[in-house]
Amino acid sequence: MEEEVILVNSNDQPIGTMPKLQAHIEGKLHRAFSVFIFNRSGELLLQQRALDKYHSAGKWTNTCCSHPRPGEETILAAKRRLKEEMGMECELRPVFSFSYLAKFENGLTENEYDHVFFGFSEAVPQPDPKEVAAFRYISLEELESSLIEEEEKYTVWLKICFKELKTHYKKEQSNG
Repeated sequence: MEEEVILVNSNDQPIGTMPKLQAHIEGKLHRAFSVFIFNRSGELLLQQRALDKYHSAGKWTNTCCSHPRPGEETILAAKRRLKEEMGMECELRPVFSFSYLAKFENGLTENEYDHVFFGFSEAVPQPDPKEVAAFRYISLEELESSLIEEEEKYTVWLKICFKELKTHYKKEQSNG
């Protein structure tokens, strides 16, 4: 059975459900999440999406991202997918949300209300090869330069939220 996503309005209020692929074909706004895991050195754990993903295949992105299932709390979905995709468990906390709309070459559209979670871990990832082709840690400064110089290597949502991500991370560091 195909996975369903939660359709939402512009205030993230649920308005129904739809099969995931159909939501991406029709460009319907739906709930999503993005997880960003940092190590003690302040480096961000990136994953390279598996080469056979239906969009953004082979592109580098945040630690993990997906959609909560109908009836599933978003933070619990984020923890579930972190375990499924990267073989990791750690505490996550909500940091900010953003919406974005992106059309892909294959006709699919991402129209997502994306909840961003931060986590901190020294665990060694054990990624699922069906989801993740590779992983690496990178400083935010190096990533910022690479997003400019090699933007085609990264997912659209990472490029869209990076500035806000960096602002929130720096705020966290200054608050101890």
